[in-house]
Amino acid sequence: MSATATNQLIETYYRTFNTGAREAFLALLTEDVVHGINQGEEQRGRELFRAFLARMDHCYREEIRDVVVMVSHDASRAAAEFVVHGTYLNTDEGLPAARGQRYILPAGAFFTIRDGKIARISNYYNLPEWTRQVGGGV
Repeated sequence: MSATATNQLIETYYRTFNTGAREAFLALLTEDVVHGINQGEEQRGRELFRAFLARMDHCYREEIRDVVVMVSHDASRAAAEFVVHGTYLNTDEGLPAARGQRYILPAGAFFTIRDGKIARISNYYNLPEWTRQVGGGV
């Protein structure tokens, strides 16, 4: 896979996320995808990612904007920096109560690419800053 193709795959990943087309989104992942959840556990497999997305879609409405993708020379790894524009719809377990609060949060992700699909994604953002923005303190 070329660096251009890897770049396009990551851009497609975020564009598809924004459209809400979850099956098309999940099709970009390997069956055994490793998902590193920000400040949380690592999950393996597309079905666990599907369940994660269902929870996220229930609790949040998010749009990823201002995506910048960086690709390794061999095109097997990539990173993305972006800004999450979101609305907190329903209370997520262990987090402050949801009341429709809006937030804007810089974030980043790291990817491993295998056979033209995403085999690993690890997301990072500042959870205390998100908590501050939704009114839950620091």
